[in-house]
Amino acid sequence: MAIVRGFEPKDLDRASRHSEVDATISLVDADGEKFIQIDTYGSKDRAFPGKVSQSLRLSESAFEQLQKLGQKHF
Repeated sequence: MAIVRGFEPKDLDRASRHSEVDATISLVDADGEKFIQIDTYGSKDRAFPGKVSQSLRLSESAFEQLQKLGQKHF
């Protein structure tokens, strides 16, 4: 699992199509700090379907930065 406290914007060299996966979001209190955790579950045909593939925990500052970037982009 990774804790993200900020983002560094970066332009992609090329934007290829990605496969769609299931994801969940959890509100987490850990060690006196609040996070938003996003878990992805990979493709349906993987060896262990339903197993968490990747997890990201966003700190409050990372979440606020993501909100601003998303509002500007969309």
